[in-house]
Amino acid sequence: MNLQSRKYVSIIMFLAIGIIYISRLFYMQVLDEYWTLRAAEISEKRKLVIPPRGHVVDRTGKLVVSNKPYYNLMMIEKNIKDLDTVALANLIGWEPIKIRERFKEIREEQGYDKNPKTGKRDLPRYQKVRPYVFVKEITIDEMAQIAPHLYKFPGFYEELSSMRYYSYPNAANILGYVSEVNQQEIDADSARYYRPGDNIGKAGIEKYYEKELRGIKGVNYIVTSAMNNELQPYANGKYDIKAKQGDRLQLGVDIELQVYGEQLMQNKRGTIVAIEPSTGEILTMVSAPTYDPNLLVGKRAIQTNYPKLLLDENKPLFPRPLQAEYPPGSIFKLLQSLIALQEGRITVNTGFPCNKSLVGCHNHPNARSIIEAVQMSCNPYYYQAVRRVIQPGVKKNIYADAEYGLGKWAEYMHNFGLGEKLATDIPGVRPGLIPDPNYYDNLFPSKRNPYGHHRWAFSTIRSISIGQGEVKVTPLQMANIAAMLANRGWFYVPHVVKSIGNKGSEKVFLEKHQTGINPQHFEPVIEGMRRVVYEAGGTARRARLNDIIICGKTGTAQNPHGEDHSVFICFAPKDNPKIAVAVFVENAGAGGTWAAPIASLIVEKYLKREVTEKEREKYILEANFMGKTTKSNTANE
Repeated sequence: MNLQSRKYVSIIMFLAIGIIYISRLFYMQVLDEYWTLRAAEISEKRKLVIPPRGHVVDRTGKLVVSNKPYYNLMMIEKNIKDLDTVALANLIGWEPIKIRERFKEIREEQGYDKNPKTGKRDLPRYQKVRPYVFVKEITIDEMAQIAPHLYKFPGFYEELSSMRYYSYPNAANILGYVSEVNQQEIDADSARYYRPGDNIGKAGIEKYYEKELRGIKGVNYIVTSAMNNELQPYANGKYDIKAKQGDRLQLGVDIELQVYGEQLMQNKRGTIVAIEPSTGEILTMVSAPTYDPNLLVGKRAIQTNYPKLLLDENKPLFPRPLQAEYPPGSIFKLLQSLIALQEGRITVNTGFPCNKSLVGCHNHPNARSIIEAVQMSCNPYYYQAVRRVIQPGVKKNIYADAEYGLGKWAEYMHNFGLGEKLATDIPGVRPGLIPDPNYYDNLFPSKRNPYGHHRWAFSTIRSISIGQGEVKVTPLQMANIAAMLANRGWFYVPHVVKSIGNKGSEKVFLEKHQTGINPQHFEPVIEGMRRVVYEAGGTARRARLNDIIICGKTGTAQNPHGEDHSVFICFAPKDNPKIAVAVFVENAGAGGTWAAPIASLIVEKYLKREVTEKEREKYILEANFMGKTTKSNTANE
């Protein structure tokens, strides 16, 4: 054989060997499922460990949210042999058809990955060698009945888990709830922390502080057999990563005050918000009606209870303190006073007659000063004072003049935290409404000018002078107004969490916001607020406490759909204030009759840790406004 022939033989042999290897690899990787599964087994040496969520305590250290042990029934499909569907269904209390449906459901839950060849999501993530949750949230007692029989069902085993437990059946609108992550949330997670079956905060602080509460997942590396049975920790656990529990949150909320506030608001629609003025920490935030947060713990409970709460005509899921936008009524006069004083349109001793031809009012003497105007809540006084602010007479015509004046007025209102979202740490805050020149330009269009420029003046929008018309504020904003008044001109953004671990609150809640009002202008307004409660002619005598000086302001917010709303804001004590409160009771009528006494009970409970006004407490606890929707005649305050 010559060299040329040997060359061709060698080439043929190399080609043959290459073809044999390529064919074998193709068979193993594409045609033979065993090798695909075996490759997955070899690579699947890491087992994620889900950490418990962080605990939550109140401002006094009382445990409010913790974790309660539960079990999950796990399954690995590859290890399941000759499954007796009927027997398994009987063991876990299901119908046999539901067992079959659950297998399909698990595959669908895992979703699909993008196929690099087609660019479409058609590669299933589900793998028979991986463990998946078959039944979630099995109680310890239920698992005690199931576990002794699991040996009959190869491929199934129990795994210890945990779910949220709320120590008090209160504060649902603050705490929120946790539920199973959906595909949209998984896709939006750039850190790829979540996998199907994981839980995530859906509302309240559970949502806002999700990254802090969820903790850090751990990893256990394990050696498995060809049958995917765990043999031993890989390298004796040398490379394992321990799971880290989520951060502990300490609330500024006083849970006992929260419980008491919810008791006072039973059989009522509305809200109570109390803030510590010196820190901006929310002491209580009641949304009524409310519900027990434990009703939304776990997938099974959520599937049962959430639809019922959602369809409840009293809207217990609606977070009134954050999202209800109400006309503020006469509490708005406090801000009007400050702006008029700051702009120099009135002085402390400016008086106006109570001219009911301008705007309706209740019977009282003429207000000879801003102090008396606040004390007696005189509507005509504020009609005339605010007209001087919005129609200051500095422009050539009344329309340009109103545009100029309202623009400055709106700036002040935004400095008070109105007309924009307060950046609090509970999701879902609404901004309310402070109308500005652009708003009214759009509200009063003409054929020639679709934007209504120079088609309105103070006479068109005069109702805003007494907190009616287009103005809307949330109860959280109302409480913040009370805190700002208590501080004589500044505030911290109201927030629920006092400290994350040992790090304190977020920096955004440590920034002091100035209102631009000189401190000297607050004293006459605050003296008027004191007289509202303690002097003859004041509208909130039912808020009076003998040993604590409360400074407050009532309001009766007009409601075209039924009975007027009862409003009251206050702070106490007058000097060195410790608490600022806003109370809003829907369809209850006069602010001095219902909202004011509720606020005084909250003040006394917080400052003295007990309530001495037992008759007042009984009067409030027995009140029921749930069925009250008819319109009554109540004087503006």
